[in-house]
Amino acid sequence: MYFYNPVDRGYKEIVAGIRARTFWCEKIMLAVVDLDPDAILPNHKHPHEQAGIVIRGELTMTIADETRGLKQGDLYMIPGNTEHSVIVGTAPAQLLDIFTPVREDMRY
Repeated sequence: MYFYNPVDRGYKEIVAGIRARTFWCEKIMLAVVDLDPDAILPNHKHPHEQAGIVIRGELTMTIADETRGLKQGDLYMIPGNTEHSVIVGTAPAQLLDIFTPVREDMRY
């Protein structure tokens, strides 16, 4: 299958208040991530490289020892095995995350 509408896809709850709909090929994965207001993605790391863009909303992201407020249109790049976390603002947010290689733990 080559084309998808994210609205038609089920989701996987990452942590309370954060849900991802994932799409993948052999070497790359996309995740449309919906975040509830005030949701928190605790500090974590994984071997996958990750990049993304804020589609809507505002959040605070920490990557390694750098913390930034992000808003619609802002991009981020996370090297593999680098700790990172997210705190969502007072309104819902949505991200598009890109992973390589595919995260087997997020396939469903």
